[in-house]
Amino acid sequence: MAMTADEIESLIRAGIPDAQVEITDLAGDGDHYAARVVSASFEGLPRVKQHQKVYAALGGRMGGVLHALQLTTAAS
Repeated sequence: MAMTADEIESLIRAGIPDAQVEITDLAGDGDHYAARVVSASFEGLPRVKQHQKVYAALGGRMGGVLHALQLTTAAS
C-alpha cells in the first residue's frame, strides 16, 4: 500500500522537528512524490548528508512502501 502525502510529511517532521515540509504528488497517483525540506539542522551539511537525514526520518520506507520521492533540501 502506498503512503499518503500526510504520512510522509508527518514522518519527516517527527524525525526533523524544525523542518518546513512541502509534499507534492507528482503524478496524481499517490505513488510518486516530491518533497522540499528546509531545516536549520542541514546548515553546513553537504546535500548527500541532508538527504540521508530525510531518509532516516522516513525509517527505511524508501524503495518499499514509498516508491519514489524527488527530494530537495535546504538549510533555513
